[in-house]
Amino acid sequence: MSHPDPSTTASPAAGMVTDLKDKLDYASYLALDQLLTAQRPLSAPEHHDELLFIIQHQTSELWMKLVVHELTEAVRLTRLDQLEATFKILARVKHIQAQLLSQWSVLATLTPSEYVQFRHVLGPASGLQSYQHRMIEFLLGRKDPRMMPLFKHRADIFGRLDAILRAPSLYDEFLRLLARRGMSVPAASVERDFTQPYQPHADVVAVFKTIYENPAKHWDFYEMCEKLVDVDEQYSLWKHRHMKVVERVIGFKRGTGGTAGVAYLRDRVDDRLFPELWDVRTEIKG
Repeated sequence: MSHPDPSTTASPAAGMVTDLKDKLDYASYLALDQLLTAQRPLSAPEHHDELLFIIQHQTSELWMKLVVHELTEAVRLTRLDQLEATFKILARVKHIQAQLLSQWSVLATLTPSEYVQFRHVLGPASGLQSYQHRMIEFLLGRKDPRMMPLFKHRADIFGRLDAILRAPSLYDEFLRLLARRGMSVPAASVERDFTQPYQPHADVVAVFKTIYENPAKHWDFYEMCEKLVDVDEQYSLWKHRHMKVVERVIGFKRGTGGTAGVAYLRDRVDDRLFPELWDVRTEIKG
């Protein structure tokens, strides 16, 4: 059997661009000089595990930035009656949520004895103050005006959050679309004070029952319902994992932001973003 002459065989790297002077390269495109120097531990001497803590939260915020971007577009498309275009967006959001969920396993390697060595440098800083997390909740319909004072010291952020707080959420826009398309959604569920938490309504459960019992007739509604349940379920899993990791790392100490810590997180684990989409499951008959 003959073998190729190494001197005449093209290298897999043949044609690789190596002269990058004054050209856009990978590091410049991704602003890596800024990104990789944005980790600034405050412990002195620097504790080994503080870098883990910072990167965990910074990467979470990057993923949340993408979720805000995607959900904002999903709200816009739903408002325009373009449900099918939202399906891929919500599928993507579900996968981003899975990334956020899996990240907790990395932070769970931080032991209580390690965290206590640098927890004091956080002062009152807390994930409770994540404005992107709050945007996600508002976009999905978990409105809570009581959270707004956390951001009053940042006029730019406060303004963005306030606009999302006052606007219909993705769930609100879906219900409004259903009403426009002839489904019997009660007026109280579509014309309301959008700054307040959504209140479940039995008539909305009845609308979803009609959809679930006739999926072929209402396929786009049916698919949207399931995409929303996917997002809601992932969010619930994320909250539960968050609560358990916090319990594992700090036990039942108070949170740095002043909350009751694990007890505060536990109260929110069973919150449902889209309540009637869960209630309808009990009503569907075989």
